[in-house]
Amino acid sequence: MFDPVIAPSGTLLGLLQRGRGDGTLHALTAPRPEALAALNHCVLRDPRHDWQVENRSLYYARLYLDLNGELDAIEAHLFDPEDIVDGDESRTGLALAVLGHLASYGRRDALVLLRRYAAQGSNWAWALDELALRDDDAGLRALAVPVLARFPADAEGEAELAAAVRDAFEPRPWRLWAEDPRASIGTRVRAAQETGCFDRWQRQMRPTGPRPGWSVRAVFEWAQQGIDRGVALHVPAARCLSAVAGPEDRAEIVRAAQDGGDGARCTALRYLADSDDPDVLDLVEAAVVTGTAPVVEAAVEAFERMRSVAAVDRARGWARRPDPLGAAAGRVLACRGGAKDSDLVLGAIREAVRGEGPDAPTLWTLVDGAGRLGIDCAAPVLRHVYRETGSSHLRGRAARALAATDPSFPSGFGVECLWDCEETTRELAARHAETGDTRVVEQLRRLASDPAEEAEVQTAVRSRIGPEAM
Repeated sequence: MFDPVIAPSGTLLGLLQRGRGDGTLHALTAPRPEALAALNHCVLRDPRHDWQVENRSLYYARLYLDLNGELDAIEAHLFDPEDIVDGDESRTGLALAVLGHLASYGRRDALVLLRRYAAQGSNWAWALDELALRDDDAGLRALAVPVLARFPADAEGEAELAAAVRDAFEPRPWRLWAEDPRASIGTRVRAAQETGCFDRWQRQMRPTGPRPGWSVRAVFEWAQQGIDRGVALHVPAARCLSAVAGPEDRAEIVRAAQDGGDGARCTALRYLADSDDPDVLDLVEAAVVTGTAPVVEAAVEAFERMRSVAAVDRARGWARRPDPLGAAAGRVLACRGGAKDSDLVLGAIREAVRGEGPDAPTLWTLVDGAGRLGIDCAAPVLRHVYRETGSSHLRGRAARALAATDPSFPSGFGVECLWDCEETTRELAARHAETGDTRVVEQLRRLASDPAEEAEVQTAVRSRIGPEAM
C-alpha cells in the first residue's frame, strides 16, 4: 500500500483524512454533495499512516449517518474489477469496517452489502468477521455455501480451508457451519477445525532457537544467523544471554559490543544496557560513531531502555548532538528527565518539527514529555503538531500534552476532540471540554447513549453530566 496523500489541514478533505473532530463539524455545515464527496474519498482511499492501529471506521460511519449518505460509491469500490486482481485487504478493509458499524446502527443496506461481498469479494474474510459481530444466525448460515466453494475439495483446498478456519479472527460463522448437517459443509468444517488444532500443536512441539546449555558464543552465532536472514534476533538473544552468561563471560561480551559482528554487537549492547553495565554508555556512544545502521539502531534502542541516573545524566550531555544518539537523548529526558530538562525537551521537539515535519516518529515520545513536564511554552508547537499531523495517535498525544500545558484547551481543541476518530482523544475531551457550549452538551449526551461508543469514553462523559442531563 502506498503512503496516502493528505490534503492541507485547512480543507474539509484534509480534516476528514486526519480524523479530526473539526472534520465532522465542518462537514455538517458544508453543502451535502461536497461533504459526501470528501467522505467517500476518505473511505475509498484509506488515509491512515498505519491502517492497522489508527481508528477511522466509526468516525466515518457516524458521519454517513449524520449526512444520511448513500452507499453507492462504496458498493462500486468493493465490486470494481480491481478487486479481482488486488486482494490486499488494505484496499477494502476500511470500507468494510465502515459498513460493519453502519450495520450495527441498523442500516440494512450496509448489512446486505456486507453479505454480498462476503460471498463474492476477494477480502471476504474481513467481511465475514464484520458479519460475525452483527448478523443473525440465518444470515451467516446462508453464506456457508459460497464461502466454502472458494476451497476446492482436494488436498490443497482442504489445507487452505484449515488455515482459514484456524486464522479466523471471529470464529462464530465457522462454529455455526460446523453444526450444519450437510456433509459438504458441516463435515468439511469440522475436519478443518481438527486440522487447525493439530497444526498449532505441531508448531508448539517444534520450537526453534536457543536451547538450555548454549554458550555465549552460540547465542551470538544465532543472532548473526538472524541478521544474515534479514531477521533481527538481538532482543531475544540478549534475553538468552541473561540466562547463560556469568561474570566470567563479561569480557567476551564487552569485546563483542566493541567490535563484534553485527549480530553479536547488537546482542551484547542490549544485554549490557539491560544489566546496567558500568561501561555500556561509552560502548553505546562508540557504536553510534562506528557501527553499521543495524548496530546504531540497536545501540540507540538499548540506551533508551536504560533508567539509571547515569543514563539520564549522559542524556543531558548528548541531547544537542545532531545524530540519532542526540535524538534518543531528547526522548530519554522526555521520559525520565526533570523540570530542569524542559528546555532540552522543548528544543528537541522544535528541531524534530523543523527537520522532519509534524509526523516525525520521535515526536510521539517528545510530545508526551512536554505534557509530563508541564512545559507551558511548548503549547504553540504542540498546537502545530495537533493541526498538521496525519497520525490520529500523535494528535491524541498532542491533545493530552495541550490539556496539561495550554489553558485554552478546554474551550478550544478540547471541544472538537469530542468528535475525534480516536476513542482515547474523545475520552480526554469528555473530561476537559467546557460545557458552556451547547454543542458540547449535545455531543456528550450522544456519546453517553451510543452503544458503539467505548466504555471508557462513556464513563468519562458520565463523570461530567449526571443521569438527569441525559
